Formats: sequence, C-alpha cells, structure tokens
Amino acid sequence: MRIIEPTFEILDDYFKQGKILEQIERCGRVCYKSEDRITKDSAIPFIKGIIKRGHESVLEMAQIILEIRVDSEAIMHKFFERIPRFCQADKLERHRYILSANPRAFRDLARDHKDLKLVKALLHFLTDKYPVLFEDLKPKRGWIPQDGISLKLLSPQEIDNFDLPLLLRHRCLLVHFTVNRAVTHELVRHRIASYLQESQRYCRYGEEKFGGQVAFIRPCFFSEGSEEFNLWKKAMEQSEKIYLELLKTSSPQAARTVLPNSCKTEIMVHCSLAEWVHILRLRASKAADPSMREIMLKLLPALNDKFPSVFTPLLEAVKAQEE
Repeated sequence: MRIIEPTFEILDDYFKQGKILEQIERCGRVCYKSEDRITKDSAIPFIKGIIKRGHESVLEMAQIILEIRVDSEAIMHKFFERIPRFCQADKLERHRYILSANPRAFRDLARDHKDLKLVKALLHFLTDKYPVLFEDLKPKRGWIPQDGISLKLLSPQEIDNFDLPLLLRHRCLLVHFTVNRAVTHELVRHRIASYLQESQRYCRYGEEKFGGQVAFIRPCFFSEGSEEFNLWKKAMEQSEKIYLELLKTSSPQAARTVLPNSCKTEIMVHCSLAEWVHILRLRASKAADPSMREIMLKLLPALNDKFPSVFTPLLEAVKAQEE
C-alpha cells in the first residue's frame, strides 16, 4: 500500500511546439498506464489503433485553430446554421473568421455535414496537414478544394497574442491530475471539457509495474496519527488485501469493485481557458469539497503565472475569501 499526495502537471509544451499527435498519444496512454511505450515514432500507430477501435474521445485532447477567409458571407452563414457543439467560431472582420475545435469535432463535421462547402474545404486542408487524423474519412474522390475559401493553421505564437475574449474562447490548456476518485467524480461534471482517466478496468495493480500494490491519496480530512487517520488507513489496507486476493481469480474490472474513493487515479483534463476559469471559480471556493479545493488552490497560482490576464482576478478573489 502506498499513500501519496495529490499533484498536477500543466502540459502546455505539446501545444507550444505544435505536437498535436504526441499530445493525443500522451493523454490516451494514461488510461492504460502505458506511457513507457511512447517513442518518437509511436504516436501515429497509436492514433490509428484508437480510430480503428472507435475510441474517438481520445481525439478530443488537442485543439486545432484556423483562420478562415471567404469571399461570400453566405458560406459562413450556412455553416453557422449547423455548427456542432464543440466548435468555437468568431468573426474578426468581414470575410475573416477564427474557428477552433478538437479533431473529433472536425471528424463529426466530415460525417454529418459533408455537403457544406466550408466543411469540404476544411477537411481537404486538415487531411493534408494531419492525414492520420482524417484520411479514413475521405470520400472516394477525396476532398475537393473549394473556390472562395482560404484557410490558415494559426501558430501557437499567433494564438497566444489573441486579445482576451478570443484567448478565453479558443486557447485550450491540458492538465494532468493525480488525485483520488472522489475528486474526479466531481471534476467530470464540468461539461464543456474533455477527459481521459486511468482505467481500473485494465490496470492490474498487482503487477510489478505498479509495485504490486494499490496507491491511495492522503486524505486532507484527518491528521496523520489521529484516530480517524488510523481508521482510514486500516480500511485502505483491508480493501487492498481483498483486491489483490480477488485478482488471483478475477479480472481487474471485477476486482476493482472493492476499491474505495480514496484510490489514486490520474486524469487528463483539456478545455478552454474560459472553462478553466469556471471550474476554478467553483472548485477553489470555500464551498467546494475540501479534497477538490486542496488541488485547485495549488493549480490556480500556477495557471496565473502562465496567463495573468485571465486568472489574476480569480486569484485575488480567492485570496480575499481567506482574509
């Protein structure tokens, strides 16, 4: 049995280096705790396997941001009539727009709205840029370029120079949390975000790669050495003992039924800066669950260091609560 502290890691280098495929793979491998299989060439076959098995939630863990220029506003009007939920679009000026979405949302466009001129142009452009993400959706004749539409993939530097409203809506951030399962049960209630979580169905904690033991998050409720802490620890030891015994004859998904909320888990959270502000406004407040608030109070200053224009007002409000 291991007792560990809750932690987080902001994973922004993938975005800054334009490594969309590597970011998707890193997130997907957290589910199976197979990060040790990542190599410089492993992202493409990993993503091909994900697509083949239909596990497209993994493809939500990155953001593609495009500048669109059109010679007719009617092109955009027709698109806006059917724009899917996870696309964000803003008009910069006449005939010029910003559009962002994760690869899964663009794949949904290809499947559900392939009659639209803009969608044809988008998929022609994106299939050329990221063939592994979109080539399986190509029609027999391929995606045909469309007159009157020009597309540009925006660089990370261009995106980070957006003014605040655009930055909030289009800039996404990936955070890797190591917390207990009670925290993740609450975290995934935030809808406009994407999540991938360590799977107890597939992770066999009795194996050597896990040290042959179960990890638990230290509870913030009890002081170490107190009677309450000792009772909690005894319960964790008992659940681990029964879990490991069940693994001798049962699958991990069967054995996991005895594991408690205190179990350590890892979760990748990918969402816009606007959604991060919303999450932190709720989960760093005094009304939040103490275990959730514990990790969010650590995350907020780190986010503020990266995006002070976004998070300083919230950080100041949280500090004021403490006074």
